[in-house]
Amino acid sequence: MSTPTDATTTDTAAAAATAARTPAPTAGRIIVGVDGSEPSKEALRWAARISGATGAGITAVMTWSVSPVYGDTYFPDNWDPKGDASRVLTETVDAAFAGAERPANIDLVVAQGQPTKVLLEEGADAQMIVVGSRGHGGFTGLLLGSVSSAVAAHAKCPVLVVHGAPGAS
Repeated sequence: MSTPTDATTTDTAAAAATAARTPAPTAGRIIVGVDGSEPSKEALRWAARISGATGAGITAVMTWSVSPVYGDTYFPDNWDPKGDASRVLTETVDAAFAGAERPANIDLVVAQGQPTKVLLEEGADAQMIVVGSRGHGGFTGLLLGSVSSAVAAHAKCPVLVVHGAPGAS
């Protein structure tokens, strides 16, 4: 028959063995899709709130691409789509946190490619992806934009689709 001391020792040993097999939790990353729109600024602010609560890092992602429709179109020598995207990303992050402290754990990423594909790739091992409900698309009556809808449908992690600022109508 076991004494309480023996049971406690056994329970402690079992807990230690379980802890050894369980990977340590990590804070992870929160991926935020940014396109310069007001909804993407609000997505950045939501990511900062969640990061503050979870300790996760934030990766703000902006994409750029050249449409195949342009074909052999001439582009000026000083045309720099990656540089332009980098500038817009930096300005958007600065504007999102104007008057508030910009998170110290935020990384800015500019990637060439289609936004949905890049966000899904960046978010493959993320804690969460945060996107605005609509970007700069032309269909203003839609509840969800094509990127937010596709990311929500295909992401392997939770997705937060931000529809507006708190208290906004």
